Amino acid sequence: MELESNFIKTIMEEDLKNGKVSEIVTRFPPEPNAYLHIGHARAIITNFELAKIFNGKTNLRFDDTNPVKEDSSFVEAIKEDIKWLGYEPAQVLFGSDYFGQTYDLAVTLINKGLAYVCDLNQEEMREYRGTLTEAGKNSPYRNRSISENLQLFKEMRDGKFEDGEKTLRAKIDMASPNMNMRDPVIYRIIHIEHHNTGNKWCIYPMYDFAHPIQDSIEGVTHSLCSIEYDDHRILYDWVVEKCDMPHIPHQYEFGRLNITNTIMSKRYLKQLVESNLVKWYDDPRMPTLTGLRRRGYTRDSIKNFVLGTGLSRINSTVSSEMLETSIRNDLNYQVKRVNAVLNPLKVTITNYPENEIEWIDVEYSKDNEALGTRKIAFGRNVYIEKEDFLELKPNKKWKRLSLGIEVRLMHAYFIKCNEIVKDSEGNIVELLCTYDPITKSGSGFIDRKPNGNIHFVEATTSRKSVFNHFEPLMLDSDSKRDMVERLNPNSWKTLNGFVEIDLKDTYSLERFQFIRNGYYATDYDSKKELLVFNRICELRSSFK
Repeated sequence: MELESNFIKTIMEEDLKNGKVSEIVTRFPPEPNAYLHIGHARAIITNFELAKIFNGKTNLRFDDTNPVKEDSSFVEAIKEDIKWLGYEPAQVLFGSDYFGQTYDLAVTLINKGLAYVCDLNQEEMREYRGTLTEAGKNSPYRNRSISENLQLFKEMRDGKFEDGEKTLRAKIDMASPNMNMRDPVIYRIIHIEHHNTGNKWCIYPMYDFAHPIQDSIEGVTHSLCSIEYDDHRILYDWVVEKCDMPHIPHQYEFGRLNITNTIMSKRYLKQLVESNLVKWYDDPRMPTLTGLRRRGYTRDSIKNFVLGTGLSRINSTVSSEMLETSIRNDLNYQVKRVNAVLNPLKVTITNYPENEIEWIDVEYSKDNEALGTRKIAFGRNVYIEKEDFLELKPNKKWKRLSLGIEVRLMHAYFIKCNEIVKDSEGNIVELLCTYDPITKSGSGFIDRKPNGNIHFVEATTSRKSVFNHFEPLMLDSDSKRDMVERLNPNSWKTLNGFVEIDLKDTYSLERFQFIRNGYYATDYDSKKELLVFNRICELRSSFK
């Protein structure tokens, strides 16, 4: 799927046409303080795809201006996610690469009388800031002399003050109707080791100050961000203008994408991990890119999902079913269709020779001959799904196995159930059946119709397996409710069964369609002695 026309694409076309820019340059600027989730995929794909359309380029720039929560492990995880999505940045950069230049530009603002060192703490600053209907009040430190501000700012850099003791604020307008323009903080003191610069700095620029400077230095033409930064654009432009940046970038905002029953917050996802409510960021229930990857989602399914939602300036919410539809469409003709029995019931075919295994040639997919063929085993002992048997046929609509009823084992023979074996509690543990050797699939036998066609695996050659089934992690999309209360207690269920021998050498993230059960991917924890599969999604089926 290609990127459809949208308002940002139109702006880029016009900017190139009228000579406003000679090349499209975008950037993706994640903060390395968490793993990326499906919401970030929209920003990644939008930036890279728009630049690619116009033969432009996209930089990856880590917004590492707040060392308190940032870590190099997140840097590597983000790089891996972007690579997995199929994109290669023109440059990999860090906001910390520009700390020296950013400091010098802050000094420039002080010399222009456009910045001052303030001693107000956070609570006092909120009181002075005013409200949406009331103008703010000037800080009592707003009129410090340029020389005093220069000296204090240098002392801030030299580590002479404690965290929060002083800040550097832009001097703009405390009566501005836009709260972001009421003398925003542009530098704060943080005494902590930085993942990239170590202990070289103890003052760090705020995002709203550093971001436009970094965009300008890198030659970014279209700085794309989510709609909540709309009110910040005026400050973005103010910084570029007052710092006399030689290149003028422009910020454009697009709506956020929300998905029903899905957490789209790094903070909440981190809470889930740290509270041990999920196994890790790559938990297959998580909407993180690493979690979706482990579950079995493909890069194309993520990309097609994002592109299919369109792009506008309005926040939008789509059903999680749309994401599942995308992976189904991607896998339908690409993956092998094989047999797995998730809830096994033993069947003994009493008239089949003991210790004999028959091998049957079967296509992986009738819709894609390129996938080739395999051999499936058939013998005296097989497993079928428990749900495929009822002791007595309930009605004409029941098209599976019952006592005295004949069905076809898919690709093999007709079998008829003659006797049921139960345990001491009355549970069915085994079916005693007979088969008709003249009914082998493909033999041309057409004189009688079975009561259904069910899949199976041969018992002695099959491989023991675990199947992880998932439901949405959240019961609803009501963000006002406590997150823990919204957690779905049935979000992870485990079944124990068997797969056909063809999967004995399966590898991590290999994807399959298990006949009648859904699409699955081999998990990282899978071992030869116990295979582990994650269900990506169910099949689209009216079968109940």
